[in-house]
Amino acid sequence: MSDRAADPATEAFVAHRNLLFTVAYELLGSAADAEDVLQETWLRWVKVDVGQVRDQRAYLVRITTRQSLGRLRTMRRRKEAYVGPWLPEPLLTAPDVAQDVELAESLSMALMLVLETLSPTERAVFVLREAFGVGYDEIAAAVDKTPAAVRQIAHRARRHVDARRPREVVSPSENRAALEAFQRALETGDLQTLLDVLAPDVVLVADGGGVKQAALRPVIGAEKVVRMIVGGIARYGGTATIGPTLVNGNPALVVHLDGELDGVIAIRVENALITGFYYVRNPEKLSRVESETPLTLR
Repeated sequence: MSDRAADPATEAFVAHRNLLFTVAYELLGSAADAEDVLQETWLRWVKVDVGQVRDQRAYLVRITTRQSLGRLRTMRRRKEAYVGPWLPEPLLTAPDVAQDVELAESLSMALMLVLETLSPTERAVFVLREAFGVGYDEIAAAVDKTPAAVRQIAHRARRHVDARRPREVVSPSENRAALEAFQRALETGDLQTLLDVLAPDVVLVADGGGVKQAALRPVIGAEKVVRMIVGGIARYGGTATIGPTLVNGNPALVVHLDGELDGVIAIRVENALITGFYYVRNPEKLSRVESETPLTLR
């Protein structure tokens, strides 16, 4: 271990590992795939003459981006065969992630779903520029485009995202208030209060991955969403417990059925009302909700 710690390549990789994981995760929406990308990045990094690298952080981000782009194109084909809606893999995060407004917003389930509508190259350019503040020249080297082309792609991607992302940045306290109101209404069985915290056109997206029961299409409308949630609990018949958690830097709820982890609920809030529910039930996506994942933009 002491030999490895003294190795400049290892020291550089370890120093930037959390950043590289965050880059890969924001590009892929999957912690498992992000870990694979980091392994591929490491294998390429150890073949580099580190002494000749002027900016190690930029070089490592470039390798990670290239590996993520290849994997992102493969994932697109995989998602086409996915059963029901696909949601990003939720990550339990520390309170300091929530305090970093830019990081929390870039990790939010709502924004990451918008990023799914971009092409792989558009997503890479948008994430590197908007979330990580990478310069156009560095992005160009990472995506094999000219700086001029990257500027055009960035403008197009930003316009696309701005048209679909939440119109306002909601504070953690506003998110928590909406979640607490929803939780209280659910626990008391007060259906009117439950309706009152939902926007009329609220959308529920559930990801069971074909393993857990979940709606195969988004459910739209407050009354339909309430029927889906309340009916699901009634059909289960066991003991359901819901508690607060912090997922992807944003307040969320963790659901247990008879003591067993069932899923995570993230939300989108606008004008103090819940406009989006994102319920991840696929067991393969729940391995990161019981221990914190360190994330950073720097």
